[in-house]
Amino acid sequence: MICNLIDNHNRHLNYLRISITDRCNLRCMYCMPNDRLPKLEHREILTYEEILRLVNIAVKLGITKVRITGGEPLVRRGVYGFLERLTAIPGIRDVSLTTNGLLLGQHMARLKEAGIKRLNISLDTLDRDKYNLITGYDHFDRVWENIIAAWRAGFAPLKLNMVVLKGVNDDELEKFAALSLRYPFHVRFIEYMPIGMAGIDPSQHVLTPEIMRRVGVLGRLEPVANGRQDGPARRFRLPGAPGEIGFISALSHHFCETCNRLRLTASGKLRACLLSDEQIDLREPLRKGCSDRDIIRLFRLCVQSKKAAHRLAENMRIKSQMSKIGG
Repeated sequence: MICNLIDNHNRHLNYLRISITDRCNLRCMYCMPNDRLPKLEHREILTYEEILRLVNIAVKLGITKVRITGGEPLVRRGVYGFLERLTAIPGIRDVSLTTNGLLLGQHMARLKEAGIKRLNISLDTLDRDKYNLITGYDHFDRVWENIIAAWRAGFAPLKLNMVVLKGVNDDELEKFAALSLRYPFHVRFIEYMPIGMAGIDPSQHVLTPEIMRRVGVLGRLEPVANGRQDGPARRFRLPGAPGEIGFISALSHHFCETCNRLRLTASGKLRACLLSDEQIDLREPLRKGCSDRDIIRLFRLCVQSKKAAHRLAENMRIKSQMSKIGG
């Protein structure tokens, strides 16, 4: 029997984002601080069995969509077997993966065999030198080859996520949008969110109205209707384009009133909002032998704590590090 998770603002929460590791093989400037953060110890990270138990419980509460994130999820040992077990859970209609694309080439077939059909790939520049600046590594060519290989392998939709930063990559907005004219990619422009201590200055923010104005020189942005399982992006298509352009506007046009998400961190904390430091610990109750009924109570407690909207407009900064939340 499905018991829907409905918060105090009548939002139905059916989407669970799960971080399976805080480790990453890149060091993106907007995600990682200049000083290295201590990594979670092995015992602090939820086991795959613990995650699968939580997902099975969440499905009974109405969760139908799951996204796996990190860090970089593909660096965790045993991830393909885990994904295969996850996609086999009755009641889950959609399982997708967010990745930086670096490890895709050698594991494409294993991802497909595990039941993954959709990928979100973080790519903030189409320039090799700039990629090195943003990520700390000279891997652009490899990542782009993997993106093309994933497209040819039939992953669809293939979404490319670009966090826009003034003076860093905002001179590439038109070039990124033009990818949708050549490929069936869903290009996503994301406003930078002040999370953690990455050291990005507020003056580097580029908001959606400015981004839309600049990519609009390529043609009229024709609205695309969102489906039931879609995320918060406002979707558009350039005339004749096989792909799409989307805008995720947490600051300028927040989507809190339609948010349907919960987040589970790699350390077992359940969060009702990415842009809030409030969270409920599930790991310790799990390891102390709690019942499914106890976990259901904690899920409901988290849902009822979900605020009507975030408070970033008040110049707040989220203390938790993005790499530890899972984005």
